[in-house]
Amino acid sequence: MSTPMPEGRISSGGPWEDRYGYARAVVAGPHVLVSGCTATVGGEVQHVGDAYRQTLTAFSIALDAVEKAGITRADVVRTRLYVVNAADFDAVGKAHGELFGDVRPACTSVQIAGLVDERMLVEVEVEAYRAADRGNGEG
Repeated sequence: MSTPMPEGRISSGGPWEDRYGYARAVVAGPHVLVSGCTATVGGEVQHVGDAYRQTLTAFSIALDAVEKAGITRADVVRTRLYVVNAADFDAVGKAHGELFGDVRPACTSVQIAGLVDERMLVEVEVEAYRAADRGNGEG
C-alpha cells in the first residue's frame, strides 16, 4: 500500500518563489511537477563554469522537492534540460545518466540563449508520477 501524497504546493524557501509567485513543486493527484531548478543555493550560483556539477546540484534541488511530495527518484517520468552552451551537452547528459540511467524518464534537451544569471549553465525540470497503488502490478 502506498502513502498518499500531500496535495498542494511545496516550497524550497528560495527567494524568488515569494517574489515571483510560484512554488518549487506542485502536487496534483499522482503528479508532481517541479519548477525549473538551477545550481543556485542560498542565493549564490554554485560550481561556476562546471556544467556537470551544476546539473547535479540542480537535480538535487528538484529531487528534494520530489521527496517532500512523498515519492522518489524512481517515480520521475520526465526531465527537461535547458543548456546554455552546446559544448556542455555531454557533461549535462553524463550527470543525467548517473542520476536517472536506471529510471529512464522521457527527457528533452534544448540549447537556450541564456539564463537569468550568466554564471548559470543549465536549468532542469522534473515531473514525477505515482500510481495510487504500486502493489497491483500497474504503474
